[in-house]
Amino acid sequence: MFELLGIPPQALFGQLLLGLINGAFYAMLSLGLAVIFGMLNVINFTHGAQYMMGAFAAWLMLTQLDIPFWAALVLSPLVVALFGILLEKVMLKRIYHLDHLYGFLLTFGLALIIEGSFQWKWGSSGAPYPSPIPGGTNLGFMYMPNYRAFVVVAALVICLATWYGIERTKFGAYLRAATENPTLVRAFGINVPRLITLTYGLGVGLAALAGVLAAPIQQVSALMGTNLVLVVFAVVVIGGMGSIMGSIVTGFGLGLVEGLTKVFYPPASNTVIFVVMAIVLLVKPAGLFGQSK
Repeated sequence: MFELLGIPPQALFGQLLLGLINGAFYAMLSLGLAVIFGMLNVINFTHGAQYMMGAFAAWLMLTQLDIPFWAALVLSPLVVALFGILLEKVMLKRIYHLDHLYGFLLTFGLALIIEGSFQWKWGSSGAPYPSPIPGGTNLGFMYMPNYRAFVVVAALVICLATWYGIERTKFGAYLRAATENPTLVRAFGINVPRLITLTYGLGVGLAALAGVLAAPIQQVSALMGTNLVLVVFAVVVIGGMGSIMGSIVTGFGLGLVEGLTKVFYPPASNTVIFVVMAIVLLVKPAGLFGQSK
């Protein structure tokens, strides 16, 4: 059937697989945004910069400290999460009671400062990171690097584990309760500010973890998160602001839609996600998985 349309099956399945890989990053990043917005009610525009910081932390650990990828996969998100916790303690906690616009402007300014600082120190040309899993598998329609297959599986496991932790565990119940009725939660002796801080650290850590996973696939550069964060915000809006499962499903789904668009009409591949966002907002303003208030 695809031959009749002038589209080789190899090209179709190859782009779908690449779209799935992109969707893995969309899902992880949008998940972190959804956690922060859903629990803290803050639009975190520093997410792209924190994604970049995760990749840079892994690269610096390898080149300066000779720390291998698998150790950096744990250490880099922790380092960036601690940096995020510092930001939350010093700045973000002062604006929780204000309009969303204040949080957006503050985090947007912080993102520009962080990206500008890294660009000043290391430039914007980018640096390679060696793949920790060499080789690949011949799928017939394309040669699939083993590391990229690992990224898809790892992203899916991380996303589902995060969803389960927030929706099905006692800790997640405390988090949700602390955002809906903090006074009542305090009455049970639970430290609500600490819960909020840990939540922000979790969201930032997810962004940094995605950055570490992305480092061997793309060049590590100061601007690697700039354009990506705009797409991820669109993914979050389509899935529903604050919806954990919505971010996961929409992230992977829109990656596949983007891959299909590259096959049938490549010029629209950079804008198709925003077109989908506009259509979804017209039909269901709260997003596909969001709850109308």
